[in-house]
Amino acid sequence: MSVALDADARQAAAAKLAEEQALVRKAQAGDRLAFDDLVRRYDRDVLRLALNLVHRPEDARDIYQESFLKAYRNLPRFRFECSFYTWLYRIVTNVALDHLRRRTSRHEDQAPVYAEDDGGTHDFFDRQPQTSAAANPEKRLLGQQLGRHIAEAMKRLSPRERIVFEMKHHHGLRLRAIGDLLGTSEDTVKNSLFRATRKLRESLDAFR
Repeated sequence: MSVALDADARQAAAAKLAEEQALVRKAQAGDRLAFDDLVRRYDRDVLRLALNLVHRPEDARDIYQESFLKAYRNLPRFRFECSFYTWLYRIVTNVALDHLRRRTSRHEDQAPVYAEDDGGTHDFFDRQPQTSAAANPEKRLLGQQLGRHIAEAMKRLSPRERIVFEMKHHHGLRLRAIGDLLGTSEDTVKNSLFRATRKLRESLDAFR
Protein backbone atom coordinates (compact mmCIF):
# COMPACT_ATOMS: atom_id res chain seq x y z
CA MET A 1 0.00 0.00 0.00
CA SER A 2 2.78 2.42 0.97
CA VAL A 3 4.65 1.61 -2.25
CA ALA A 4 1.56 2.54 -4.27
CA LEU A 5 1.16 5.77 -2.30
CA ASP A 6 4.81 6.66 -2.87
CA ALA A 7 4.41 6.01 -6.58
CA ASP A 8 1.30 8.19 -6.70
CA ALA A 9 3.12 10.97 -4.84
CA ARG A 10 6.06 10.83 -7.24
CA GLN A 11 3.71 10.86 -10.21
CA ALA A 12 1.84 13.88 -8.82
CA ALA A 13 5.11 15.72 -8.15
CA ALA A 14 6.34 14.98 -11.67
CA ALA A 15 3.07 16.24 -13.15
CA LYS A 16 3.26 19.41 -11.08
CA LEU A 17 6.85 20.03 -12.18
CA ALA A 18 5.95 19.46 -15.83
CA GLU A 19 3.05 21.90 -15.54
CA GLU A 20 5.32 24.48 -13.90
CA GLN A 21 7.96 24.09 -16.61
CA ALA A 22 5.31 24.53 -19.30
CA LEU A 23 4.19 27.79 -17.66
CA VAL A 24 7.79 29.01 -17.44
CA ARG A 25 8.39 28.28 -21.13
CA LYS A 26 5.23 30.18 -22.06
CA ALA A 27 6.30 33.09 -19.87
CA GLN A 28 9.75 33.07 -21.48
CA ALA A 29 8.02 33.29 -24.86
CA GLY A 30 6.25 36.46 -23.75
CA ASP A 31 2.99 35.08 -22.34
CA ARG A 32 2.25 37.50 -19.49
CA LEU A 33 -0.74 35.43 -18.31
CA ALA A 34 1.57 32.45 -17.78
CA PHE A 35 3.84 34.55 -15.57
CA ASP A 36 0.82 35.84 -13.66
CA ASP A 37 -0.11 32.21 -13.02
CA LEU A 38 3.37 31.55 -11.62
CA VAL A 39 3.01 34.58 -9.35
CA ARG A 40 -0.33 33.30 -8.04
CA ARG A 41 1.22 29.90 -7.34
CA TYR A 42 4.01 31.27 -5.19
CA ASP A 43 2.93 34.69 -3.95
CA ARG A 44 2.07 33.51 -0.43
CA ASP A 45 5.29 31.50 -0.14
CA VAL A 46 7.39 34.46 -1.30
CA LEU A 47 5.71 36.89 1.09
CA ARG A 48 6.05 34.44 3.98
CA LEU A 49 9.74 33.88 3.23
CA ALA A 50 10.41 37.62 2.99
CA LEU A 51 8.62 38.26 6.28
CA ASN A 52 10.57 35.47 8.00
CA LEU A 53 13.84 37.00 6.81
CA VAL A 54 13.27 40.69 7.56
CA HIS A 55 10.46 40.63 10.17
CA ARG A 56 8.81 43.84 8.99
CA PRO A 57 5.56 43.57 7.00
CA GLU A 58 6.18 46.75 5.01
CA ASP A 59 9.73 45.66 4.11
CA ALA A 60 8.51 42.16 3.25
CA ARG A 61 6.03 43.62 0.76
CA ASP A 62 8.80 45.65 -0.88
CA ILE A 63 10.97 42.53 -1.14
CA TYR A 64 8.01 40.60 -2.56
CA GLN A 65 7.51 43.14 -5.34
CA GLU A 66 11.21 43.52 -6.13
CA SER A 67 11.73 39.75 -6.20
CA PHE A 68 8.95 39.09 -8.70
CA LEU A 69 10.13 42.02 -10.82
CA LYS A 70 13.66 40.57 -10.88
CA ALA A 71 12.26 37.14 -11.68
CA TYR A 72 10.32 38.57 -14.63
CA ARG A 73 13.32 40.48 -15.98
CA ASN A 74 15.68 37.52 -15.61
CA LEU A 75 13.25 34.84 -16.76
CA PRO A 76 15.00 34.44 -20.16
CA ARG A 77 18.13 33.36 -18.25
CA PHE A 78 16.35 30.55 -16.40
CA ARG A 79 17.81 27.29 -17.74
CA PHE A 80 15.70 24.68 -15.86
CA GLU A 81 18.73 23.49 -13.89
CA CYS A 82 16.54 23.59 -10.79
CA SER A 83 12.85 24.09 -10.09
CA PHE A 84 11.39 27.53 -10.72
CA TYR A 85 10.61 27.90 -7.02
CA THR A 86 14.20 27.11 -6.01
CA TRP A 87 15.37 29.78 -8.46
CA LEU A 88 12.76 32.22 -7.12
CA TYR A 89 13.70 31.35 -3.51
CA ARG A 90 17.30 32.31 -4.33
CA ILE A 91 16.17 35.66 -5.73
CA VAL A 92 14.07 36.43 -2.65
CA THR A 93 16.92 35.50 -0.32
CA ASN A 94 19.42 37.75 -2.08
CA VAL A 95 16.97 40.66 -2.30
CA ALA A 96 16.32 40.29 1.44
CA LEU A 97 20.06 40.19 2.13
CA ASP A 98 20.62 43.39 0.15
CA HIS A 99 17.71 44.99 1.98
CA LEU A 100 19.15 44.09 5.38
CA ARG A 101 22.53 45.50 4.36
CA ARG A 102 20.95 48.81 3.34
CA ARG A 103 18.90 48.89 6.52
CA THR A 104 21.99 48.31 8.63
CA SER A 105 23.96 51.01 6.80
CA ARG A 106 21.14 53.47 7.53
CA HIS A 107 21.13 52.41 11.20
CA GLU A 108 17.49 51.39 10.92
CA ASP A 109 18.05 47.83 12.01
CA GLN A 110 15.38 46.15 14.03
CA ALA A 111 15.89 42.68 15.39
CA PRO A 112 13.19 40.06 14.93
CA VAL A 113 10.84 39.01 17.70
CA TYR A 114 10.24 35.29 17.87
CA ALA A 115 6.67 34.38 18.68
CA GLU A 116 6.01 31.19 20.62
CA ASP A 117 3.49 29.99 18.03
CA ASP A 118 5.38 30.88 14.86
CA GLY A 119 5.90 27.24 13.92
CA GLY A 120 9.62 27.69 13.31
CA THR A 121 12.39 25.35 14.39
CA HIS A 122 14.74 27.39 16.56
CA ASP A 123 17.23 24.71 17.58
CA PHE A 124 19.54 27.24 19.19
CA PHE A 125 16.83 28.86 21.27
CA ASP A 126 15.24 25.49 22.07
CA ARG A 127 18.44 24.53 23.88
CA GLN A 128 18.23 27.55 26.16
CA PRO A 129 16.74 26.89 29.64
CA GLN A 130 13.03 27.56 29.79
CA THR A 131 10.51 27.55 32.60
CA SER A 132 6.74 27.39 32.68
CA ALA A 133 5.39 30.91 33.13
CA ALA A 134 1.68 30.17 32.93
CA ALA A 135 1.07 30.25 36.68
CA ASN A 136 3.99 32.41 37.74
CA PRO A 137 3.98 36.15 36.90
CA GLU A 138 7.65 36.45 37.87
CA LYS A 139 8.63 33.72 35.41
CA ARG A 140 6.43 35.31 32.76
CA LEU A 141 8.21 38.63 33.24
CA LEU A 142 11.56 36.86 33.04
CA GLY A 143 10.49 35.24 29.79
CA GLN A 144 9.51 38.62 28.35
CA GLN A 145 12.85 40.07 29.37
CA LEU A 146 14.64 37.14 27.74
CA GLY A 147 12.67 37.72 24.53
CA ARG A 148 13.73 41.37 24.46
CA HIS A 149 17.30 40.36 25.20
CA ILE A 150 17.29 37.92 22.28
CA ALA A 151 15.92 40.67 20.03
CA GLU A 152 18.74 42.97 21.12
CA ALA A 153 21.28 40.19 20.60
CA MET A 154 20.10 39.71 17.01
CA LYS A 155 21.14 43.30 16.31
CA ARG A 156 24.75 42.25 16.80
CA LEU A 157 24.60 39.96 13.79
CA SER A 158 25.66 41.11 10.36
CA PRO A 159 23.01 40.84 7.61
CA ARG A 160 24.62 37.66 6.23
CA GLU A 161 24.93 36.12 9.69
CA ARG A 162 21.27 36.83 10.37
CA ILE A 163 20.14 35.41 7.03
CA VAL A 164 22.20 32.25 7.55
CA PHE A 165 20.93 31.88 11.13
CA GLU A 166 17.31 32.36 10.03
CA MET A 167 17.60 29.88 7.16
CA LYS A 168 19.22 27.24 9.37
CA HIS A 169 17.11 27.54 12.51
CA HIS A 170 13.83 28.91 11.18
CA HIS A 171 13.61 27.19 7.80
CA GLY A 172 15.62 24.10 8.73
CA LEU A 173 17.82 24.26 5.62
CA ARG A 174 21.08 22.34 5.38
CA LEU A 175 24.32 24.29 5.14
CA ARG A 176 24.93 23.19 1.56
CA ALA A 177 21.44 24.36 0.53
CA ILE A 178 22.03 27.73 2.20
CA GLY A 179 25.32 28.07 0.37
CA ASP A 180 23.64 27.31 -2.95
CA LEU A 181 20.97 29.94 -2.29
CA LEU A 182 23.50 32.59 -1.27
CA GLY A 183 25.99 31.70 -3.97
CA THR A 184 28.76 30.84 -1.52
CA SER A 185 30.55 27.78 -0.17
CA GLU A 186 29.33 25.49 2.59
CA ASP A 187 32.41 26.40 4.67
CA THR A 188 31.58 30.11 4.41
CA VAL A 189 28.03 29.40 5.57
CA LYS A 190 29.37 27.30 8.43
CA ASN A 191 31.65 30.15 9.54
CA SER A 192 28.78 32.67 9.39
CA LEU A 193 26.57 30.36 11.45
CA PHE A 194 29.36 29.81 13.98
CA ARG A 195 29.89 33.55 14.42
CA ALA A 196 26.15 34.18 14.76
CA THR A 197 25.73 31.42 17.34
CA ARG A 198 28.76 32.61 19.32
CA LYS A 199 27.48 36.21 19.44
CA LEU A 200 24.03 35.10 20.58
CA ARG A 201 25.42 32.76 23.23
CA GLU A 202 27.65 35.51 24.60
CA SER A 203 24.64 37.81 24.89
CA LEU A 204 22.49 35.15 26.53
CA ASP A 205 25.28 34.19 28.94
CA ALA A 206 25.46 37.83 30.01
CA PHE A 207 21.70 37.83 30.57
CA ARG A 208 21.95 34.88 32.94
